Amino acid sequence: MSSNGHASLDRPDTGPGQVAAVHEAPAVAGPAARDGSGGAPAPGRAPWQDPSLPAEERVEDLLARLTLEEKLAQLSGMWLGATATEHDMAPHQHDLVDETLDWTELTRSGLGQLTRPFGTAPVDPAAGAAALARRQAEIVAAGRFGIPALAHEECLAGVMTWGATVYPTPLAWGASFDPALVGRMAAQIGATMRRLGIHQGLAPVLDVVRDPRWGRTEETIGEDPYLVGTIGTAYVRGLESAGIVATLKHFAGYSASRAGRNFGPVAVGPRELADTLLLPFEMALRDGGARSVMHSYAEIDGVPCAADETLLTGLLRDAWGFTGTVVADYFGVSFLQSLHGVAATPAEAAALALTAGVDVELPAVRCYGPPLLRAVRAGAVPVSLVDRAARRVLRQKCELGLLDPDWQPTPPALAGPDGADGGVDLDPPAHRELARQLAEESVVLLANDGTLPLRPGSRVAVVGPLADSPAAMLNCYSFPSHVADAHPGLSGAVAIPTLLAALRTELGAAGLAHVAGGTLDEQEMPEIVRAAAAAANADVCVAVLGDRAGLFGAGTSGEGCDAEDLELPGRQAELLDAVLATGTPVVLVMLSGRPYALGRYADRLAAVVQAFFPGEEGGPAVAGVLSGRVCPSGRLPVGVPRRPGGQPAGYHGPALAHRTEVSTVDPTPLFPFGHGLSYTAFAWEDVRVDGAPVPGPVELGTDGELTLSLAVRNTGHRAGAEVVQLYLHDPIAQVTRPVQRLTGYARVALGPGEARRVEFRVHADLSCFTGRSGHRIVEPGELELRLSASSADHRHTVLVRLTGPERRVDYRRRLTAAVTVH
Repeated sequence: MSSNGHASLDRPDTGPGQVAAVHEAPAVAGPAARDGSGGAPAPGRAPWQDPSLPAEERVEDLLARLTLEEKLAQLSGMWLGATATEHDMAPHQHDLVDETLDWTELTRSGLGQLTRPFGTAPVDPAAGAAALARRQAEIVAAGRFGIPALAHEECLAGVMTWGATVYPTPLAWGASFDPALVGRMAAQIGATMRRLGIHQGLAPVLDVVRDPRWGRTEETIGEDPYLVGTIGTAYVRGLESAGIVATLKHFAGYSASRAGRNFGPVAVGPRELADTLLLPFEMALRDGGARSVMHSYAEIDGVPCAADETLLTGLLRDAWGFTGTVVADYFGVSFLQSLHGVAATPAEAAALALTAGVDVELPAVRCYGPPLLRAVRAGAVPVSLVDRAARRVLRQKCELGLLDPDWQPTPPALAGPDGADGGVDLDPPAHRELARQLAEESVVLLANDGTLPLRPGSRVAVVGPLADSPAAMLNCYSFPSHVADAHPGLSGAVAIPTLLAALRTELGAAGLAHVAGGTLDEQEMPEIVRAAAAAANADVCVAVLGDRAGLFGAGTSGEGCDAEDLELPGRQAELLDAVLATGTPVVLVMLSGRPYALGRYADRLAAVVQAFFPGEEGGPAVAGVLSGRVCPSGRLPVGVPRRPGGQPAGYHGPALAHRTEVSTVDPTPLFPFGHGLSYTAFAWEDVRVDGAPVPGPVELGTDGELTLSLAVRNTGHRAGAEVVQLYLHDPIAQVTRPVQRLTGYARVALGPGEARRVEFRVHADLSCFTGRSGHRIVEPGELELRLSASSADHRHTVLVRLTGPERRVDYRRRLTAAVTVH
């Protein structure tokens, strides 16, 4: 893929409460204007400058011209604006950031990447794009070959920059069960990044939730690998369709740490790793076309992923055929020395990572700089490993158009007739509308005794610390949560209506009474008493509880904000008990980054609504569900536990992972994976296999395929969407298997009385697993295909008998059930 007009940026100097002004970007010629002999204009083009030649040929020609220093320069980035203070963004950052780096000296040999040019501090989008172009021009002018840097940015909930649309968190994507909509969102995000001159996005997160106490649960798509893989693949396709390099993270096992502790050791077996934790990565690479992978901070059975050649080369490249780049999670190469203790020096850390297959050190040069240079010159590290990594980096730059002779640093956002003077709107109405649609589809109605929708004219008490909080809508990797909190004087560039404000719009202000009951951090008893009094004087009480996202202890959810158990944070449990004690019907609204245990309240609540950080339009989306304007259609991507302990307890486990008679701990969830209610009703009818009724067990060869279908009818009086889920149950296998696992799903929108037929094409490959031999196999025997409304609500079961020989399969197998809705 070739693209012109890409650029990158640094962080203009800004003070608290300030946004950088626009600076004019100089016009600088692209790479073809310089040859390899000191910068004189080239009379003709070298092969590497010729876009008509294959990328491999161009890269080999350029690689042969580079010095060792120039090759190494392509293997690291620079993080302009990062500081070395103890109160900066992340622990250990102050130990590893070098504020003395000389920009001129560093770029003389070239530069691989520019790190987070927009997401490090508040910057006006037009000013940021201009600064990025200026930095790129300086990089091109400094090096012998004029190779631009590749600029990357976070994009988990939208582009990580001031003023950009904040979409729902990935856990909400999973709740939507709508890959097509997630793909549209990702394409919007990618188009915005491309306008700004960004080339690579650090998303999606494909870690499968294994213990929701983990603070980064909010960044994941769910607890089922098939859901994570299909939704994640849709995101990758959308981002890549805009010309942005999607980066899968975190490869691999990061979410399976002991006790859900960030950076904690991972002790999984090869079967769980292959069949659960790696499956989404396989899907997103093969079916999504992701061009980059970020290694995990984790150690798996004592081997850090950044130093695991079996994982990053043997599996990823040799077995799966991946040809893109592997980039380090921030400071991950240095952590081999400082945290993991498998290297004694930065040079040893560099050697381990480079040998394993880490091509690019991020966020800044440290181990891959002078330490690696000295090690290669001393013969301790083969130059062939440097060439291997540089070749991959240069090929990606070639695909992005950065080696083309007509490349210019000015990004599309500044290239129009108005340029920067016209401003750069990163939150246009079309983006807000899509953010609203995804938020609405992701809201899950967990329980309802008929109190919802709220009746017109009712007196409603709205209580809870999150009812009037814009932050309640935002995940940790949204710009306001991640960066803007460090700039308290900065005015918000994106409008984020609170749930209270949205309810006033939906219901009118006259019947609403609001008492916060304290903040999430400070809930004193007098404030709780006031909230209870408001509830007692109302017809209905809406209690808005949950999380505040933050980094490393600054929130109750987010990176480094792990939980000891799944009790409601702070004194929210006391607040909820107090309003329940009034006898007024209570509707609990959870705005959170993880599920919390609700068993002690379940039989006293009139209704429960779950929204996982639904983004800038989350307030209107949730208010729409409460008022009845929106018919709820979200489904749980993670189960909601009954009790706060007993973790991990996901549905995707073998029989002994669930309730048994030999343990006093019952992990059965209060609301299971896939659960969600509606304001209308649906009938599931006329199940067929290959177009015919199902009289009994269906025989299928171990290399065969069948089409399973049913009709879904909306029997209610309003439009709604049903989510049909297909689970596979393998009762007898040569190794223990999950009791059931998601194998397909379809979101079906229906008007009143409307019916549609849903078809799943199910190949025998979907029953495969890693057998005793260590290879993935399709085993003959009995299976059940369960058409279900959740992992605990099975509507129809079809028995399948796989016949024929055991088959060994690899990464080329069928990974998904094709779905058609007629």
